[in-house]
Amino acid sequence: MIKIKLLVVFILLFNSFFIFSQEELPIKKLLKVEIKIKANKFKEEINFNKAVSFFIEKNWDSTLVYSMKHISLTKSIELKDYCHYFRGISFKEKKLLNEAKKEFNKVSNNFQFNYKVKNNLGEIALSQNEFRSALQYFEGILKLSNVSTYDLGVSTVLHNIGLCYLHLKEFDKAEEHLFKGARLQETEKDTLLLVGSYMDIATLYYEQYKDSQAIPYFEKGYHLSKKVKSFGIKKTAAMNMAVVEENRKNFPLALIYRKEYEKWKDSLNDQNKVWAIADLEKKFAVKQKQKEVNILEAENKIKIAERNSLLFSSVLLLILFGTGVYFYRQKIKNNKIILAQKEELDKLNATKDKLFSIVSHDLRSSVNALKTSNSKLIENLETKNYTELDTQLHNNSAIANGAYNLLDNLLNWALLQTKQTYFSQESLHLATIVKHVEYNYKPLMINRNISFENRVSTTDYVFADMDSLKIIIRNILDNAIKFTNDNGKISIYTRDSDDDFCYLVVEDTGLGMSASTQEELLKKTALLSKKKNDDTIGTGLGMQLCKSMIYKNGGRLEIESEENVGTKIIIVLQKFKNHG
Repeated sequence: MIKIKLLVVFILLFNSFFIFSQEELPIKKLLKVEIKIKANKFKEEINFNKAVSFFIEKNWDSTLVYSMKHISLTKSIELKDYCHYFRGISFKEKKLLNEAKKEFNKVSNNFQFNYKVKNNLGEIALSQNEFRSALQYFEGILKLSNVSTYDLGVSTVLHNIGLCYLHLKEFDKAEEHLFKGARLQETEKDTLLLVGSYMDIATLYYEQYKDSQAIPYFEKGYHLSKKVKSFGIKKTAAMNMAVVEENRKNFPLALIYRKEYEKWKDSLNDQNKVWAIADLEKKFAVKQKQKEVNILEAENKIKIAERNSLLFSSVLLLILFGTGVYFYRQKIKNNKIILAQKEELDKLNATKDKLFSIVSHDLRSSVNALKTSNSKLIENLETKNYTELDTQLHNNSAIANGAYNLLDNLLNWALLQTKQTYFSQESLHLATIVKHVEYNYKPLMINRNISFENRVSTTDYVFADMDSLKIIIRNILDNAIKFTNDNGKISIYTRDSDDDFCYLVVEDTGLGMSASTQEELLKKTALLSKKKNDDTIGTGLGMQLCKSMIYKNGGRLEIESEENVGTKIIIVLQKFKNHG
């Protein structure tokens, strides 16, 4: 029993020690104002001003470069102190703690923000398990006069002192400081820091085998973590509760917490991937802008050259008329060739960019459905529910087949855009096409408890290209699912129409859209769309793809929508007329 308890304590300690860092917060207002004043005062110090600018932007690599350049050139102790401080923070943010420590130790005691230097040295010492050294720094800060007036979180300093004593097994002092910090955080209503404080207080009691005192704080930390956005905090809180329940032999509840831990762990990984993709997209956008600038510069140079050539030709018209005309025509001809090649290259790049965006846009729903179904598959496997397991396996197979068909359709679309295949319109049974697309999305709608109704008339035949029609319906249905809340409803049906066109309607009870949004969607331009239900920004290429393919099939797109009521997307297609 003792061995089990020690193992649990180790796990909880591993998950619960929160070292609160002042530099994880935005740059404090007082420091920010002061360094701007210094930069304005020393305008002639170019390297210092660049270091300040990059420090405020949190561009740590550039901060290191320009602060080092200024240190090597200046004799001012005051500015050197600022540069060493900038370098210390930069190294600390890049996790190079020994280098950060060296830079902080180079700052003189007369530095205006010396208390920040001491606090950072304390945090580094705490991270490196130098607890006595860390205590000296943190306790020295508390001894400063009017410490509460500094732009420094006193509750954070108290918490870090408590952590040092906790590591040193001086539990009474640890308890005193952890509670002092927590009370300040409760007063300041700092929820994020308070979650960490509660967990560390719980760990303090747990390490002393005071389970009855520790568990309420683990529970308080867990419930409070529901109010924060940090996936890392949520993950740690869930794992702590899982270990607590396992230690109490309440394995069913422990399993629930472990599943929640896995969910937050996956969310954190997904968030990191999103940030990585966003960073790549930002770099790509910068390259595109630079490309446009280069093109404009080239065009401006060409125009300047043309103007100078005309001026020179007019002065020497009588002497060099024939030669001037010949070279001018050659130049115009070459410019036209270059511009034509540029336009063709831009079209190819645009097509490539569309293909990348479409793959991420259209495969997301199928992959998400497969992920959800796999989660249920794991649950049924654990409970040995073989009947449901068989159903889920067939369901996964259907989703995988749907994803394969989606890739095949995207390949055909890419070939069509690059003119490597042909666009073939034929008689298509509309109900069959809709049923095929519906099959791929049924698992996702079932998982979100979205009811689905298919009332497409079995007598309607349309004249269209089959692959492009599937892509159109799939994108519209995918958008309906994304913008519909759980327990909503999606209907797809045909309206009564004239002899020439068939009206296929996809109706949802989702967020709806304003008249201005509808107008933007129907424009023949690419746009960005923001979904209110999860604040996610998409490229809008799915809708653009639908519009271009509908127009190519000889049809049109219409929208009827009202905010907070729902949306009707109407696909108007040519009917097939049997002239036989």
